[in-house]
Amino acid sequence: MRGDKVSRLHAENHLISRIGWLRAAVLGANDGIVSTASLIVGVAAANAAAADVLVAGVAGLVAGAMSMAAGEYVSVSSQSDTEQADLSRERAELATQPEFERDELAQIYVARGVEPKLALQVADQLMANDALGAHARDELGISEVTTARPIQAALTSAAAFSVGAAMPLVMVFVSPAAKLVAIVSIASLLFLAVLGAVGAKAGGANMLKATVRVTFWGALAMALTAGIGAVVGTAI
Repeated sequence: MRGDKVSRLHAENHLISRIGWLRAAVLGANDGIVSTASLIVGVAAANAAAADVLVAGVAGLVAGAMSMAAGEYVSVSSQSDTEQADLSRERAELATQPEFERDELAQIYVARGVEPKLALQVADQLMANDALGAHARDELGISEVTTARPIQAALTSAAAFSVGAAMPLVMVFVSPAAKLVAIVSIASLLFLAVLGAVGAKAGGANMLKATVRVTFWGALAMALTAGIGAVVGTAI
């Protein structure tokens, strides 16, 4: 009874458990806002018609979402393949040389400060319960929290990109043509600031630092594309 009470009192929800989906979501939404807003601002600065700006924005949203999904899937799949290769090799080593693997695991605990005799006992107990899991966590650094999930990363990135891209795209509908560049730019920077703050809050990071970081790079991207668009528009 007492053990159950202590267990309830010490139940914790660590922020690291969010690292997989949080990274993909923040990256996708940030990319969606920055790339789509920059595209819209660049095309609008080239004196394009409102319909052309809208088409460019929609095309950027669709292409960007697919690119994010494909890129995340390929990237995280590569990580997953590497993890599986390491686990296969570890599984084979456990089958052919269990004593060596037991000593190797014990040495890891000794290096962390556990006494050699106790480290061997810990290694024996963990390997008796789940030998591969123990070596995956403590030797390879692979755990349930950090393991690669390609489908999750791809879908999260695509959805987050679409949501992020939709924000500056909506501003095209509500902004007069003469003020389109200014309104989209300002609104997008506000969206980025909110995204940075929300992402930092969810991940337990410094909110001001995250907000300044994403806003600065978003402003730089839009300024560069606006400049290029203006130069191209003037030349044409």
